[in-house]
Amino acid sequence: MTRGNLWKNILLYSIPLVFTNLLQLLFNIADVAIVGKFAGSLSLGAVGSTTLLVSLTTGWLIGIANGVNSLVAYFSGAGDREREGLSVQTGFVLCLAMGMLTLLLGICFARPALTLLGTRPELIEEAILYFRIYMTGSPALALFNFGNAVLSAEGNTRKPLKFLAIAGMINVCLNLFFVLALHRAADGVAYASVIAQYISAALILRTLIGSKETWRLPLGKLRFRRELAARILKIGIPAAMQYSLFAVANLFIQSAVNSFDHVVVEGNSAAMNFDNLVYEMMAAFYVATTSFIAQNYGAGEKDRVKRVYQITTLYSFGIAAVLGVLIHIFRVPLLSVFTNDAEVVAAGEIRLKMLSFAYCLSAFMDNATAACRGLGKTAAPTVMVMLGTVGFRILWLYTVFAHFGTLQSLYLLYAFAFVLTAIPLNLYYFALYRRTFLK
Repeated sequence: MTRGNLWKNILLYSIPLVFTNLLQLLFNIADVAIVGKFAGSLSLGAVGSTTLLVSLTTGWLIGIANGVNSLVAYFSGAGDREREGLSVQTGFVLCLAMGMLTLLLGICFARPALTLLGTRPELIEEAILYFRIYMTGSPALALFNFGNAVLSAEGNTRKPLKFLAIAGMINVCLNLFFVLALHRAADGVAYASVIAQYISAALILRTLIGSKETWRLPLGKLRFRRELAARILKIGIPAAMQYSLFAVANLFIQSAVNSFDHVVVEGNSAAMNFDNLVYEMMAAFYVATTSFIAQNYGAGEKDRVKRVYQITTLYSFGIAAVLGVLIHIFRVPLLSVFTNDAEVVAAGEIRLKMLSFAYCLSAFMDNATAACRGLGKTAAPTVMVMLGTVGFRILWLYTVFAHFGTLQSLYLLYAFAFVLTAIPLNLYYFALYRRTFLK
């Protein structure tokens, strides 16, 4: 990461991450597609109604793992092998604890959360069942994200891809088994996802435990360091809040969608899978941003830090632009993967038409946040994200959407929010870079 051609190294590092993120996303997409095709539109709506809550809860797990990734990469770049190993062990304890906490909160607050969202009466019971089952996989998801963070910090993005490929194939097979053979609906695909998550976690932990490198995980001799935990949480909690803030902002949007009939809710649920597809592919380059910047920051390579941000911004913008065009062109056959109902497809088309050309704008917002994380700063970006996403979106809902009351006026807020949040984030990052290296 600290030597060689950055264009090539970042691309080679990111490609396995792209497929890793896609396979993680396929856990949920497989649930939605199989439920929609074989269990009916009501089950599709029930699963889709939980999407934002799943993002909200698992965002904390991803955020803490990002803290681990940044700290391990920094010590790796600085050549501090002792604290690199201690950061891995401390991060394991934190991520496991966060996974258990997410499990408990998810089960206890499933009903009030889905009720608060305004989930339709005909969907809520099945949605609660699906969400509670899915949350039992939170510890496994936390540990996989932890292992992925450690391996990514060390430049190894291929093994997580291999493990998720295995788990992904098992997930699809189990989905079909539970739905077609056992005649289950949302609960069946939830069980399939949970089993697959524990398999992927076991595989990645086996790699860390069996490694001979300084980042190995010695389960029998774990050492927890409070000062390292504090540094992980200093990065991880704001990062987790950022992930959750996006989910919170989208919760308000989901509530607005729920004000329409169930056809719109189901169409929106199907279309959101393609939003997630694009964002997950872009997110691979954000992980590269954090890891490459953290390692080069630790090594004192200020010019490479600057170039990393420029290159990853171009990569993430480019992939979103290409995917946005393809989704816009093929939106009808893509939506038909999830439902046979023409009215549901038509409702989903509205979202894809509005968002397909806005995806690329989010690159300037999210990559600036990832770059700040690589330099160890996440508090100020969190405040900016809170104001630019949650604050602005709520304002839009109570003004523009309240006035027009159409889906088009609802979905248009994404493009405006991306741009308005990206401007202060980039100004902050450039100022942070100057303070860090030019003082």
